[in-house]
Amino acid sequence: MSATTHGPTTGSTPAAPVRRSRGTAIVLYLSLGGLSFAVLQSLVAPALGTIGTDLGVATSDASWVLTAYLLSAAVLTPILGRLGDMVGKRRIIIVVLALLLVGTVVAALAPNLGMLIVGRILQGAAGAVLPLSIGIVRDELPRERVSVTIGLLSAIFGIGAGVGIVAAGPIVEALSWHWLFWLPAILVAIALLGAIFGIPESPVRTPGRLDWIGTIILSVGLVAVLLAVSEGEKWSWGDGKTVGLLVLGAVALVVFVIVELRVAEPLIDVRLFRHRGVWTAHVVALAFGFAMFGTFILVPTLLQLPTVLGYGFGKTVSESGLYLLPTVVALVVSGVLAGMLIRRVGPKIPMVIGGVAVTAAFLLPAFGHAEIWQIVVSGILTGIGIGMALASTSNAIVESVPASQTSEAISANTVIRTIGSSVGTAVIAAVISSNLTPQGAPTDDAFTIGFWASAGVGVLAILAALIAPSFAARRREAESAGVTDFHEGSTAESR
Repeated sequence: MSATTHGPTTGSTPAAPVRRSRGTAIVLYLSLGGLSFAVLQSLVAPALGTIGTDLGVATSDASWVLTAYLLSAAVLTPILGRLGDMVGKRRIIIVVLALLLVGTVVAALAPNLGMLIVGRILQGAAGAVLPLSIGIVRDELPRERVSVTIGLLSAIFGIGAGVGIVAAGPIVEALSWHWLFWLPAILVAIALLGAIFGIPESPVRTPGRLDWIGTIILSVGLVAVLLAVSEGEKWSWGDGKTVGLLVLGAVALVVFVIVELRVAEPLIDVRLFRHRGVWTAHVVALAFGFAMFGTFILVPTLLQLPTVLGYGFGKTVSESGLYLLPTVVALVVSGVLAGMLIRRVGPKIPMVIGGVAVTAAFLLPAFGHAEIWQIVVSGILTGIGIGMALASTSNAIVESVPASQTSEAISANTVIRTIGSSVGTAVIAAVISSNLTPQGAPTDDAFTIGFWASAGVGVLAILAALIAPSFAARRREAESAGVTDFHEGSTAESR
């Protein structure tokens, strides 16, 4: 497999200010694209009831607005990530942002549920924004800026999800649900123009052909698993459709691994999963996908329950969203700090810190959530944990795979995090629906169980982070994998 692997150069001293200015613009455009995708991922969820009523469909049918987006992102992310490595990341990110813009406008104008779902399928293509963006950053920015920038871009996905939850209520109340799409469309348009005119084509490519057999098998596997997880609560977990889809998905994913090990140009090089730095990052991403959406379901629901129950806080949708602002702020700060820390000691320590923070974030309300300060502190710890972990997992993968496979490897990590988010949403929804008062409200035990379940997943993240290779071990692993731009940092980890 041939590849052009020459990396970015910093240029001569006089050109350095221009290089930094261009690099800043690139980061800005990529951030806007990532923020738009992440906001659209969560912005619709709080408004499903309103959308269903306006379009004359049941809320259960309107939930396909979320499911279609999820399935599209899961299937298209690895395909578009691989194409980015093959034909150029800038070229593919322009296609991705164009699809996102078209999908957002279609959704904003949708007169019925069918058209809205079509718009959401188109939007799902933007799941490839993060892997493509990280690939561009690795190719274009000076090495000393890469870890911090990756930390920022990774944190933006958590930030966007939080902003979506926070902003949904005020937007719907002040305008209409159509503006849930019109407002992000403005950001997407700016990001698209920036990609066209402000981002150079990536010099690192892996020429080849798309593995169509692997693409079809992976698509079947992901759709089957995610559809079962998304609809299992509605269909019943013991229903034939749910069980059948889970079995089909598991078989398809096993077959996919077998096929990818045999083809010369795989869609996803599953051999990369053998590297300890890669598979531990995937486990952490899976756990944090679960934890992130556990927070975004449990906390708003608890805040909006009436105070007469004795454990609710009686907040409106808009008010409950404001209580997630500390989480978003903590995400921003910790994502940047994680990138700076990674430059010094590598991704393992920030990954462990993230796991500890998010576990503590759920243990606190698991022991007691009767006071508002417990919710706020939990949210801050969640933001710190997610910001640290997302930045660390992306950097861990970048330091473990060759530059020519960056988008491909990050795409796999993104899909795994998406699966974690889907499983987390389904598990928390199942916990809530199975613990209801006679009036149909979630019981206090439902939240306690949900917080404990999320804390348990946090422990899994800690264990995976502890198993991750040390700085020295990661360097040896990187050298054996053909990584030529491993950042030495200023301090080595002790192990």
